Amino acid sequence: MSGAPAVRHKLLVFDLDGTLVDSVRDIASAVNDALKAVGPEARPLDLAEIHSFVGEGPAVLMARSLRAARLERPVEEALPLYLEAYARHMLETTRFYPGAVEVLDAFRDRTLCVLTNKPGDLSRALLAGLGAAGRFSRIWGGGDTPGRKPDPGGLRLLMQAFGARPEETVMVGDSAVDVETGRAAGTLTVGVTYGFDPRGVVAAKPDVMLDDLRDLPPLLRSREQDSGAGVPTS
Repeated sequence: MSGAPAVRHKLLVFDLDGTLVDSVRDIASAVNDALKAVGPEARPLDLAEIHSFVGEGPAVLMARSLRAARLERPVEEALPLYLEAYARHMLETTRFYPGAVEVLDAFRDRTLCVLTNKPGDLSRALLAGLGAAGRFSRIWGGGDTPGRKPDPGGLRLLMQAFGARPEETVMVGDSAVDVETGRAAGTLTVGVTYGFDPRGVVAAKPDVMLDDLRDLPPLLRSREQDSGAGVPTS
């Protein structure tokens, strides 16, 4: 009697901010530096406001921040100031979420990648500064792929680069944007509730919802065992 074909999740693609690293304080410092530079009279934005603006790349972040600060200035003026400030601040308080490094270690036998809307050069510098860049086969961000999430183009390119079918690929993130990206590419979608957009990720209804990233390794291995992946045949 034949069952469903065995599936092994060999390509794991992670969002960065809000999924692997808690970076919101450094992002907020950079946003307020940029706002002060373009409008010295503007009030600083609080952490909760900026927290709600993160997830769709720095241009969207600064557009929202300018509106919140009531500064009628073009995003094109504020964006380079933000990027310059973020490069200064990005390693001040940013750390991996509890258990994130443990999870990466547990998946050393898989291909691990990062797909984020943060600029790619800053993403690679951040992970290098945290001593983790070498854990990933690719770290792709804004400017590295034709579109930004939820456009699935970057995820599809990663699948193509590593010979992974959609059913062999997992997209892990903390926002609806990540869920929509994985869903559009046909992958398993995993949402985490501890990140920057818990309401959005819950509303997006990913295939799997986790309160703790450390639950991911046993969950995937259980799914693989149920499908027969890795089980020797006689």
